[in-house]
Amino acid sequence: MTFRLLFLLLAMPVFSQVNYPKDYFKSPLDIPLSLSGSFGELRSNHFHTGLDFKTQQKEGLNVYASADGYVSRIKISTFGYGKAIYITHPNGFTTVYGHLKKASPTIEAFIRDNHYKEETYEIEMFLKPEELLIKQGEIIAFSGNSGGSGGPHLHFEIRETESEKPVNPLLFGFDALIKDTKKPVVTTLMAYPVGENSTVNQSLQPITLNISLQADGSYVSEKVLVNGKVGFGISAYDTFDFNYNKNGLFKVQSYLNGNPHFGYEFNTFAFDESRYINALLDFYRFKKMGVRIQRLFMVNPYPLSLIKTNEKFGVIEVKPNLTNNYRIEVSDFNNNKVVVNVPIQYSPIAPTIASNVKKTDYFLKANNDNIYKKDNMSVFVPAGTFYDDFYLNFDVQNETLTFHDDSVPVHKNFTVTIENSSFSPEEKEKMFIASVSGKSLSFNFTKIKDSVFTSYTKNLGQFALAKDTTPPKISQVNIPEGKWLSKQNNLKLTISDNLSGIKSYNGYLNGKWILFEYDYKTKTLTHEFDERFINEGRNDLKVVVSDNVGNSTIFETHFFRSQKQ
Repeated sequence: MTFRLLFLLLAMPVFSQVNYPKDYFKSPLDIPLSLSGSFGELRSNHFHTGLDFKTQQKEGLNVYASADGYVSRIKISTFGYGKAIYITHPNGFTTVYGHLKKASPTIEAFIRDNHYKEETYEIEMFLKPEELLIKQGEIIAFSGNSGGSGGPHLHFEIRETESEKPVNPLLFGFDALIKDTKKPVVTTLMAYPVGENSTVNQSLQPITLNISLQADGSYVSEKVLVNGKVGFGISAYDTFDFNYNKNGLFKVQSYLNGNPHFGYEFNTFAFDESRYINALLDFYRFKKMGVRIQRLFMVNPYPLSLIKTNEKFGVIEVKPNLTNNYRIEVSDFNNNKVVVNVPIQYSPIAPTIASNVKKTDYFLKANNDNIYKKDNMSVFVPAGTFYDDFYLNFDVQNETLTFHDDSVPVHKNFTVTIENSSFSPEEKEKMFIASVSGKSLSFNFTKIKDSVFTSYTKNLGQFALAKDTTPPKISQVNIPEGKWLSKQNNLKLTISDNLSGIKSYNGYLNGKWILFEYDYKTKTLTHEFDERFINEGRNDLKVVVSDNVGNSTIFETHFFRSQKQ
C-alpha cells in the first residue's frame, strides 16, 4: 500500500505520455461512429473499459477486424460481454468485440463445435496463433445485444496484450472518427467537511454549492466558508456532436493556488483496480439519489492508478489569513473544457446544521480485521473490505442478521456465518444464506459443513437461512406438442426460478445433447435447428433445468418436422 501511494504522489502532474499508433486500427463498423458509452465511464462497480458504438438500434450489422491478427480468445457468456471475440495483433495490442449476435460462418462453426464438445452454452476458448488468422477489414461477426447489454450496440476495446490493461481507443486515432466540439456539462458541485469538527458554510454535513455561469463560459460557485478541512466533489457528463447521450468524462483536474491538487485522466487502468470506482464516488448519494458525485479528495487513500495527487490527497486545510484559490477543470478528449472557480474563506462561525452521522456501538476501522458475533451468527471482515471507517449497524433479531445497508461501498468479500443444528441432512441440502429485503429473498452461494452455514459476499443488509424446495418452471413458446414445425427455424422455451436461481439447463433431441442459448433478459432458451440432430418426421425433445440447490424440472414433448422443402 505504501509503495502504491508513493507512486501516486511522485507521478502528480504527469499523465501518460505513451505514443500510440494513430492509423493502425480501423473502425470495426462501416457506419458513422456514434457513442452510447465512453472509455472510463462510471458504471456499476467498474469503469467502462472501451467504447460502445451505436448500431442504429438494430442487430446484425457487419463487424470488421480492426487490424491483421489472429483470434486469440472467444468467450460466450450469459452475462458480461455476452458473445465476445478477442483478436491479438502483432503490434502488442488486442482488440475486443462484445455483445455480438453471432460470429462469421468460419468462426461460428469453430464455436459451435466447442459448444458440442463441452456440451454447454457458456464456454471460453484460448486459441493458438495459427488456428484462426484474421485480416484487417475481414467480417468476423455481426452486432447484437447479448450478455449484459441494455440495447443493441458494439462494445469495442483495445488492450495491451501483455498486461491486458484496457487503453482508451481515442488514443489510437478514433477521435478523428467521432466529431466532438461540445464542452462537458457540470451539473453538481459538492463541498465535504473533512474531520469530525470541520464545518462548511456552518454545516457539519456535505452541502451542495450553487454555481453561476460567467460571460467567458466558466462557472463560479458561491463562497465557501470553512472552519477546518474541506474536500470537493463534482458531477458532470460529456456529449458529442450529433449525439445526445450523457457520456463519461475524460479528464478532471483540480488546482489549489495554481498548483495541481487532485486529478485523473482516462487513458488506461487495470481491471483489478476498477472496483475502486466506489471509493472515488460519493457512494451514499449514488445509492440514495442516483447521482454520481466524483470526490476530488481521499480521506483514507486508495491505490487507483488513474489518480494523481499530492501529499494532501485533495484535502484542503483552511486557516485564518490565508487565501485559497481553488479551481476545477473538466475536459473531454478534444480538450473542450469547463472551468469551475471556487472561492474559499476561513470562518470561525459555529455550525447550525448538525452532522447526519448516526453513531452506534460498533465503529468499523477499514484497515483492520473485524469480527462481529451475536447469538449463533457472526460476520468476519478482513482489512481492506471497506474504503473508509464508519459506524456500523450490526444486530441479530428473530433469526435475522443485520449487517449495515447498501449505502456503504464494499471492496471485497466478507464472511457471514450462521450455526444451526436443527435441520436434517436432507433439509440442509436445500438451504442457503439468503439476503433479505422486506419479503424478498435472494441467493448467496453457501458452503455447509455439519451445522455451520458460510457465505462469502459483498452484499450488505439483512441475512437469514432460507430453504428452496420449489423446482424451476419451464414453459414452451413455439413447441406445441405433436405439431408439424417444418416452417420454423428454432425452438423456444422460457425458464424461471423463484428463489435460488437457475444454475444449469440442458436440452436433448432424440437422445442427443443440443445447444440452447440462454438470454437472461427475456428468460428465453433458444435452439436453432440443426439438420444433424433432426429426424424426418417425429422428434422427441427433453429439457432439464436445475436451480442452485439442486431442484430440477424436466420438460418433455414431441413434434414433427420434415427436412424436405
